[in-house]
Amino acid sequence: MKPTLIILAAGMGSRYGGLKQLDGFGPNEEAIIDYSIYDAIEAGFEKIVFIVRSSFINEFRSIFSPKLEGKVELVYVTQELDALPAGMTLNPKREKPWGTAHAVLVAKDAVQDPFAVINADDYYGPEAYSTLVNYFKKTDHNNDYAVVSYYLKNTLSDYGTVNRGVCKKDDEDYLVDIVEAIGIEKIEGAKGKYRDSDNQEVILDADTLVSMNMFGFFPDFFEKTESYFVDFLQNRGDELKSEFFIPKVLDQMIESSFKKVKVLESPSNWFGVTYQEDKPFVVQKIQDLIASGVYKENLWG
Repeated sequence: MKPTLIILAAGMGSRYGGLKQLDGFGPNEEAIIDYSIYDAIEAGFEKIVFIVRSSFINEFRSIFSPKLEGKVELVYVTQELDALPAGMTLNPKREKPWGTAHAVLVAKDAVQDPFAVINADDYYGPEAYSTLVNYFKKTDHNNDYAVVSYYLKNTLSDYGTVNRGVCKKDDEDYLVDIVEAIGIEKIEGAKGKYRDSDNQEVILDADTLVSMNMFGFFPDFFEKTESYFVDFLQNRGDELKSEFFIPKVLDQMIESSFKKVKVLESPSNWFGVTYQEDKPFVVQKIQDLIASGVYKENLWG
């Protein structure tokens, strides 16, 4: 088994104003992604698959290949709008990416082992990677998937809205439902509020479990998800802003009894960047982690 980490890094950072996944936050211009990769390697991940766009793949290679050579296997895969299943066609007017589930799908040929999925611009904490590696070791390849969940209060931004997958679990800690909540605003008491698909206001408690797009999967994910993607394209492919999200895929898998998804809770204080105003906070959080001995001053030195 070669645990693999898929890093979703194809976003354009429109709300941030640039490629936030490459912006420097550490004392030697380390990006958040550097700390994620470091934690993953320490936990036992042996392969990293970057999902990027062709327009900046060379920039990624020039930054990460030299510093990670000999430490972990690296693969770069591009996510483009025309990366569609056979027989499917692209609406020429579409500009918006297809979403997180599509981003994972494009890595199909690069992944043969249990794999985790994370966002490039989110910090998850070292224990999350160890939790998933341990889960892979004790779980059969045809068994359950996993989602690492965080408390909502530990994932909100003071500078704008965020998107989160709201998790509901049963008494055995299996996922019952995961709802993509778009545009969650932080309100008093570290709670959140957003409007659902019916434009109704929803208030979320501070301790609501949410997904930060950190999942554990096995390779059978690809074939099943591709079949869902074909259905999605047939029904919504002509919509210019429709998106194929991982939470929606998991909902379908649960409803059809194809898979169960274990909810693995993390008490960590997630942090990440959505807006430029988030940057000073993230820089300080990394400095605090260095001061407490979690990371070295020069991460790769």
